[in-house]
Amino acid sequence: MTQPLLLDLRFKADPAWLGTVRERVRATALGLVHDARWVADVVLAVNEACVNVIQHAYQGNATGEIVLRMKQAGVFLEIALLDFAPPVAIEEIQPRALEDIRPGGLGTHFIRTLMDRCEYANLAGGTGNLLRMQKRLCAPPTSTLVGNTGN
Repeated sequence: MTQPLLLDLRFKADPAWLGTVRERVRATALGLVHDARWVADVVLAVNEACVNVIQHAYQGNATGEIVLRMKQAGVFLEIALLDFAPPVAIEEIQPRALEDIRPGGLGTHFIRTLMDRCEYANLAGGTGNLLRMQKRLCAPPTSTLVGNTGN
């Protein structure tokens, strides 16, 4: 049985949408885990992935569309990001060397560092790309009893 989607968002490949996307991802992630660092990691990874789609897949064409879906898959949050741009060369999706100090080029590095799993694929039919990311859900904090021990 598949889990229901927590978020199913379709938006234009326009940077003006990124604030809305971040807020929706943040709210959805907070519905699963109340850990600010974990949520921030998810938001940053999704934002970087969206920026890469806008810049590289659509090459700045803001009329393209992106679909973002989030669901819980066992102990993971699973995020799928689909676009309908020409297929990208999967083997060329690599972060630049960290020693190469200059702006940009670190999105895939952030995604791979912040998420537990990520995989890229081209969609069947020759149009579109898929990025699937997973991040393990945080364990709930253990409660500790603080107070008078009876002594």
